[in-house]
Amino acid sequence: MNAAIIVAAGTGSRMNSATPKQFLPLDNEMVLTRTVRRFEESPEIQEIVLVVSPDWADFVRTEIVLKENFRKVKKIVNGGAERYDSVYSGLLACPEADYVFIHDGARPFVTEDIIRRCAAEVENYQAVAAGMPVKDTIKIADESGFVKSTPDRRSLWSIQTPQVFSYAIIRAAYELIRDTDMSKITDDAMVVEATGLAKIRLIEGSYGNIKITTPEDLKI
Repeated sequence: MNAAIIVAAGTGSRMNSATPKQFLPLDNEMVLTRTVRRFEESPEIQEIVLVVSPDWADFVRTEIVLKENFRKVKKIVNGGAERYDSVYSGLLACPEADYVFIHDGARPFVTEDIIRRCAAEVENYQAVAAGMPVKDTIKIADESGFVKSTPDRRSLWSIQTPQVFSYAIIRAAYELIRDTDMSKITDDAMVVEATGLAKIRLIEGSYGNIKITTPEDLKI
């Protein structure tokens, strides 16, 4: 059984909006509505868990889940102080899953093709992450803002979601590092990397699978 954990508990401070980015309109539909629809319509997904701020839980239930008749949304759970806290809450809500697709609520352009390829590959590798090779040259800066080094672009990927894991592996990884310093953890793959429970297989996503973070992203 495949469950999707859609993380939408952020405040979106970089959007400079009183309304969190996942609830902003995008082509006459809320960003989060579009995101949920991708997984609702995917035959690869049997269950959806939405992780949202407690202040927006009732709104999500009435204006997204019930209004759009999203039948796969089985639970709406409260997010935590940090993203990794929110993901852990989502994991606790779907213990019957074999595999979990962890996805950003503000990444509404994921395609069925990406979901399908991730579903196929996670059975082989147990831990996969969508992403794309970077187009730009990347510089590593020192503390003073000068170029320290230039890594080989051929080995660099820009990581996206979904990131998909065997439930047993991602749950165990989170529980192993819950009591450690997680301040540098920025995605779920890093949680698994830190514990060494599995190697992360990179799966090609799409350059169009962007996360809406700033006003410029919304315009794009």
